[in-house]
Amino acid sequence: MAPGQRTVGEPGTARIAVDLLGGDQAPDVVVDGALRACQADPSLHLTLVGPAEAADAVLAALSPADRQRITAAITTSDTVRGAVRTVAEGDADALVSAGDTAVTVLAAARELGRWPGVRRPPLAAVLPTAHGRLVLLDVGSTVDPDAETLGVHARLGSAYASIAHGIEAPRVGLLTIGSEPGKGDRLRRSAPTVLAAVPLPGGGRYVGLVEGGDVVLGATADVVVTDGFTGNVLLKGLETGYALAGPPSPGIDPPPRAALLLGVGGTVVVCHGAASGPDLAAGIAFAANLHRRASVAAIADQLRYSEVSHD
Repeated sequence: MAPGQRTVGEPGTARIAVDLLGGDQAPDVVVDGALRACQADPSLHLTLVGPAEAADAVLAALSPADRQRITAAITTSDTVRGAVRTVAEGDADALVSAGDTAVTVLAAARELGRWPGVRRPPLAAVLPTAHGRLVLLDVGSTVDPDAETLGVHARLGSAYASIAHGIEAPRVGLLTIGSEPGKGDRLRRSAPTVLAAVPLPGGGRYVGLVEGGDVVLGATADVVVTDGFTGNVLLKGLETGYALAGPPSPGIDPPPRAALLLGVGGTVVVCHGAASGPDLAAGIAFAANLHRRASVAAIADQLRYSEVSHD
């Protein structure tokens, strides 16, 4: 599948492949999440990839009319690869899994293909901040990147922030332990030169080094780039803090506890292994929204345009 290429079902529908065995409490929480998502969105069609008894649990809880929107792909192994293959073959518009991140990323890269110049696709999460929302990447896909990989991720994050979240001229920062030049480990000392030189889509600009507190405030950067190890640790710590703090202010919807895999030829949403039923439902709704807005194709187009403009 070419970069940004996607299949299209009936207008307004979203066909999501769901990995029923993905997650620490699967299949029960995935069944719960699939039911919640299906009941909340009458234009949602699900392909449930997993054992027959799990798929049957979803079907049994739905009305006869709603059951028409469910397809079961029965398998007891390789459910992630089965879900990816459903997208690759054009039978689903996106996939959602809370399974092993490495397996999901590898399967997506192999079956859907990687975009030109993307060697290691990153996972991008969206976080609430005091000033709006912030894109953090990578949050678990690439734990040991080099500076050039961070440069590619900065481009992907800038395009994602611009297209999917409407952030004009995204400010891109590099996460480290201090804002002074030369702070951090070898990677953080070498990456700023690379990040300052790469063309950032959507009018993005590199704003330099940021610290963990800047991720919470959101006043310094709209996109924060880091390695997948540090990003995952930070993400899980922040999400626990958000949960302890209680619900957000009225009128503010919390972002999904899910990440988009950027740089592959399809819409792939990865939820936490510890995701709850509501978390899975939010991840499915997130994937459906990305598909309906053709976000992944638009991100790919913006990346190509920025490369041509830079040349």
